[in-house]
Formats: sequence, C-alpha cells, structure tokens
Amino acid sequence: MTEQGNNLPTFKLVLVGDYGVGKSTFVHRHCFGEFEPRSINADGVDVSTLQLDTSLGPVRFNIWDTSGQERDGDLSDGYYANAQCAILMFDVTSRDTYENVDKWYRDLTRVNENIPIVLVANKVDSPDREVRTRQVTFHRQKNLQYVEISAKLNYNIEKPYLMLLSKLLPSPIVTLVREPATLPPEIPTTQEPIAVQK
Repeated sequence: MTEQGNNLPTFKLVLVGDYGVGKSTFVHRHCFGEFEPRSINADGVDVSTLQLDTSLGPVRFNIWDTSGQERDGDLSDGYYANAQCAILMFDVTSRDTYENVDKWYRDLTRVNENIPIVLVANKVDSPDREVRTRQVTFHRQKNLQYVEISAKLNYNIEKPYLMLLSKLLPSPIVTLVREPATLPPEIPTTQEPIAVQK
C-alpha cells in the first residue's frame, strides 16, 4: 500500500485480459462519478484514479489499463511491476477470452506472485453468452475470487473493487458507505442470475 495525499491508502490495480473484453468500458463506467481526470502515461498505458468511500475510510485505486497493447498478446513486465492487486477479465460471449485467462494469469503472477486477483466475467447482459457460470472453474483451481458483471448494465461493477479491498485492508468486511455516481444502465437486465463467489 502506498500513501498519497492526505494519507489516503492508495493501491496500484492492473487490468488484464484479451483485447475487447470490456476492461476500458468497466473503468469508464465510473468516469461520471468518483473518478479524477484520466491520464495517459508515456508508454501508452491509461491510468485512471478511482476513490471509494468505504466503511474503513476513503481508499484510492490507481487503475492501469492497457490501451489496446494486449492485442499483441503480451504486456511488458513494467506494466505489472509494483501492482498490488489485479482484475483478470474475460468476455462471456467469447470462449477464447476465457481460454486465454490462464496465459494472462501466468504473465501476471510471474511478476507479482502473491497479490489479490479477482476473476471477472463481463458482458453477462448479452444474449450471445458462450461461457456459462457452471463452466467457469479457473478461479477454483487458483483460489481466486470470481464475479460476473455487466459494465453496460452497471451491474455488480463495484464488486471487484470490494473483493480486492477485503484482501488489501485490515478487515475482510468492507462495504461502500456511498455508491460511486454512475450513469444509469442502458437497458434492463433479463438474464440469468449473476454469480458472485468468494
């Protein structure tokens, strides 16, 4: 944990996963709420700052997003360096993105061996779902937390952050005392129940 400005607990969070799974959309979903202005590093990595008001006090994430660099299938070790937590995302409408989760996990843990990681399934609002909840087993093999979200519907998008904070902060019980202000969902959900597993 690093302390930045007013002794606020601040964590570097890296987003990993195939191109197009919705990592940037997930981050941008908060841009009209608690986000500070986004910045772009010289190496092309987008860094956004998200402050959450939790039951344990305010906490800040510096969220590193790849800006499409993952299209080539690899990210430099510098992207992962000094990360304190990670979100590993796949797209439930693309089986390939789930099958590639293991590769991203290996790259991430090669540089950061023992950081909290949440496996996130995005786009659960889509009728074109290819990967069903019961088919997702990677998190059990690696003892990761798992949650299904829809960035489009604004559904469960705070859960990955809370899951990470339950590992990063002194108490495993963390709640939001104020929800991040986000735009309303684009469409109502009619899909199967969303899974949240610890």
